Amino acid sequence: MIEIARNHHADRAWDRVMGQIRAGMARQKLHPSRVVVLLPYAQLMQQARAAWLRGDSVQAPAHFLPRFETTMNWTRSLGGFEPSGDDVRLDAARDVLTAASMLSRTGLSSHQNVLSGRLMEAAWSLARVAAALPPVARVPWGAHLGTLLATGMESPVLALEVATARIALAWAASSSYASDPVFSATPDLLVVLEGFQTEPMAQALKQRLGERVMALPLNVEADADGAPGTVALHAALDAEDEAHRAAACVLAHVAAGRTPVALVAQDRVLTRRVHAMLGQRGVAVRDETGWKLSTTRAAASLMSLLRAQVWDASTDAVLDWLKNAPAFEPHAVTQAEVSWRRLGVRDWRAVPAGEALAIPVQALRDTLQSSRPLTRWLADLRAALQSAGQWPGLLQDAAGQAVLDALRLRDGAELEFADVTARMSQSEFTAWISQTLEDKSFSPEPPANAQVVILPLSQLLGRPLAAVVLPGCDEVRLPVSPEPPGLWTPDQRALLGLPSREQLAAAARAAWHYALQFPHVDVLWRLSEGGEHLMASGFVQELMLHQAPALAPDPSVLRALTPQPCVMPRPQGDALPLSRLSSTAYEDLRRCPYRFFALRQLKLQESDELDLSLSKRDFGNWLHSVLKLFHEALNKAPAPDFIARVAMINIAAEQATRALGLSQSEFLPFAAAWPRVRAGYLEWLTAHEAGGATFSEAEAWKETPLGRLTLVGKIDRIDRLADGSALVIDYKTEAPATTAQRIKQSLEDTQLAFYAALLTDDTLAGAYVNVGEKDATRSYVQADIVSLRDHLLEGIASDMARIAGGAPMPALGEGKACEFCAARGLCRKDFWETM
Repeated sequence: MIEIARNHHADRAWDRVMGQIRAGMARQKLHPSRVVVLLPYAQLMQQARAAWLRGDSVQAPAHFLPRFETTMNWTRSLGGFEPSGDDVRLDAARDVLTAASMLSRTGLSSHQNVLSGRLMEAAWSLARVAAALPPVARVPWGAHLGTLLATGMESPVLALEVATARIALAWAASSSYASDPVFSATPDLLVVLEGFQTEPMAQALKQRLGERVMALPLNVEADADGAPGTVALHAALDAEDEAHRAAACVLAHVAAGRTPVALVAQDRVLTRRVHAMLGQRGVAVRDETGWKLSTTRAAASLMSLLRAQVWDASTDAVLDWLKNAPAFEPHAVTQAEVSWRRLGVRDWRAVPAGEALAIPVQALRDTLQSSRPLTRWLADLRAALQSAGQWPGLLQDAAGQAVLDALRLRDGAELEFADVTARMSQSEFTAWISQTLEDKSFSPEPPANAQVVILPLSQLLGRPLAAVVLPGCDEVRLPVSPEPPGLWTPDQRALLGLPSREQLAAAARAAWHYALQFPHVDVLWRLSEGGEHLMASGFVQELMLHQAPALAPDPSVLRALTPQPCVMPRPQGDALPLSRLSSTAYEDLRRCPYRFFALRQLKLQESDELDLSLSKRDFGNWLHSVLKLFHEALNKAPAPDFIARVAMINIAAEQATRALGLSQSEFLPFAAAWPRVRAGYLEWLTAHEAGGATFSEAEAWKETPLGRLTLVGKIDRIDRLADGSALVIDYKTEAPATTAQRIKQSLEDTQLAFYAALLTDDTLAGAYVNVGEKDATRSYVQADIVSLRDHLLEGIASDMARIAGGAPMPALGEGKACEFCAARGLCRKDFWETM
């Protein structure tokens, strides 16, 4: 490690630059305290000071240092600047409001929601150029360019683009900037250390200070003093494989003592994945890039509250918030969730208003509904967070404090927006919150002695790093010719002084070549993404063409694992007796004893999703409800006429749709099939009644004792035949072939025989009625249903006795019984099946 530090190309570059600075100071006979050295970025300050102290103390006393600054730090030290009015602040919380105000003042208020963000981004892209102009020269610069900006864009189709560009230019040109005090600074010598790309401010200072400026490149090509770096190429299969390989490369360097290691953040999602893997291995990581404040847990907690306040909030959205709100008792929230999921309450407005939990929740929701000024919104949001118990959690979390600061949620901070008097709707306020959090970055407190540093590719410059791991080197994330940001055309970029595509490409190439100078470099890319082939970056292809290095082996260290065979579970359920048994529960037992044990005896049930699109199952439930309402109405007011029956069943359909709270748009595919279903069913009903059958009851709940057990269930429909005997009917909306198979394998079918067992009649019949969407409605009569019922009752008694006696309950399910089984993850059949 010591040898690496002595011969590192970054240290040699620093020593060369410090020597040039000392020589310039000697020529002008200047004391170090009268010299300002501008660095490309703040992380180089410590490195610059260390490089100066390594210098020859004879030429300059080591305890006197020049002022090593970035433009921003130098500006702060000069002081005297306070933004005001419509100045560009480079703070989304304020600038997006200013952008909306400017659009309103220029007659574009109807486009505020669409153009505010774009206008802000356009102004930000011009801010660096405008800030590099002396304050007195900005307005004339903006006025002159404003007349040329729309050249070639006279088409009415581009009117909004032209208007946005002109407003952004006028905004940037009329603003004051935090860097303005540097134009009045008079250092005896200003040293500008140049990075991969020339900064407009540095160019402006060169022109202003003339001979008192030294421009020195920090990016110096590798020389003969050091050996070339070792580059290892890794082609990963996909993003997950790339993350694993990148983490393995970092761990290999750390294990070899090559620290600090740079992990370049080309792909932020992948980098966070690698960061998490390194954290699991106890590696100390300093993240200099941070991540968007909107992705933190604190921001997610706050946004969950706002998503729960909208008028059409889903029940899932409200539940998500309640689980993050300590003021609401967790047990009460859990109980309410179970109830709402059981009832299928998708929308919050469908929750019964009298429920114990709904009352305080709705009371808090009512405080964040109507439009109001931004200051009121912020005060009321703070009060809501405090009422929900979320405020202390934000105060105790570093990211939470950053959220409060970014949104001006601390007590009295909202007065910064006292000049914003326009009323904002709830959706506009939520959009403002979201945009503000998206703009801000959050970096946790770094460890004292970091082994790994996460940083952008451009900030490798001047860093004496022992190794570099560079993931994300594919054609998408590391293009040879980067796409210029913003809405500006190439001609506009040239006119405004913004970097061209060629300049950005040159900077990217310079950063790439600089990265390859480090002693150890790992370059990684993925071969596929989203099922499509992905090529390596053009830089990587160029490297492979000129140097032809072989692909490096997978650096992952394999661990030897001892196989632990998984066997079929065989629990005993005698300690968990049931007192009530339904047809579906007994069907579980017949299909797979272990499934019955897990789902019925242990009562391990999946939580039903609330916010799902309607399915065939929903159509079946709706149809059951329609037929119940129709037959009850028909029983009260008989109508043999076909047209009258059509009208009655349509009324029942409307009532069922309202009662179930079904969305008209989501139900449209089933509604389109309803006329065919209705006609087929009414034709079947006419023939069915012609045989002497009459309706008796629908959706009837029945309970029948069987020893210590009670059989329970809801029978779809019971008719009375011409001889007075009962006919048990079960509706099916499945394929006719499936229903026919149930009748064919009568001893294996449970449902119809179980429903027959719920009745005490000695003589009865049973049938499935298949109400098809394409085929006509048809009855499938189950012959000798009484015999099947008796056989089923004997089986139930025998099975329950065996369970009570401690018989094992193995996982015997096969085929379709296992495809959608909720207990499959418990029995682990996918693992023991191959042993």
